[in-house]
Amino acid sequence: MTVETSVAAVVFDLDGVLVESEHLWEENWRAYAASRDSPWEAADTARLQGMSVPEWSSDLAVRTDSPDPVAVAEAVIDGMVGALADGRIALLPGAAAMVGAAAERVPIAVASSAPRRLIEAVLEATALRPLFSALVSSEEVPRGKPSPDVYAEAARRLGVDPARCIAVEDSSNGIRAAAAAGMAVVAIPNPTYPPRPDALARCAKIAPTPEAVRNYLVERLPAPATVVGVADGSSPAD
Repeated sequence: MTVETSVAAVVFDLDGVLVESEHLWEENWRAYAASRDSPWEAADTARLQGMSVPEWSSDLAVRTDSPDPVAVAEAVIDGMVGALADGRIALLPGAAAMVGAAAERVPIAVASSAPRRLIEAVLEATALRPLFSALVSSEEVPRGKPSPDVYAEAARRLGVDPARCIAVEDSSNGIRAAAAAGMAVVAIPNPTYPPRPDALARCAKIAPTPEAVRNYLVERLPAPATVVGVADGSSPAD
């Protein structure tokens, strides 16, 4: 999809776009499976990537013969929060400048498969939270990525037509979700879990780094405004 209309908002994925954490999801899924004496393959990781918390926890519960998907989710998310506390989740180089440049010009949002409490914790820890007008976890919508729900909801909360949004993604299912919502997609391909060619073909731009995305956005967004964005109806700390 190409950028054919004036851009009014930017929506960022979290894992792999703002912070390096995709490998930690795999690590925690694998650890949970091991705790249930269940093997784990790369195909299992690929299947779960992009799913909402209810989706992947249910899948993992079946995969490991666990009786309670909620307990599965809590165990894995606790592991991710612990990784954050241990300093193992950090901003990607150039991510803060990318986000800051976008937030100076248009409202911005996060649309992530991560649970809400982890999104909030990561953005608070990285001092980026005040820049975002809306946060959406796929656990808050009916379907996770590659369905468009999380991106459509982010646009709704920003009060912007999805066709006037740029989405920044790193994964196959994330790209598919944003494109299905009608957004122009900029991909920063994840080097460990590279997007499939059919997903990349749906992108308006493939960029190697957050710095390259920043430059792309600056060229296409309005000049910096005095007041950044509009909240999604619940204040900048929604």
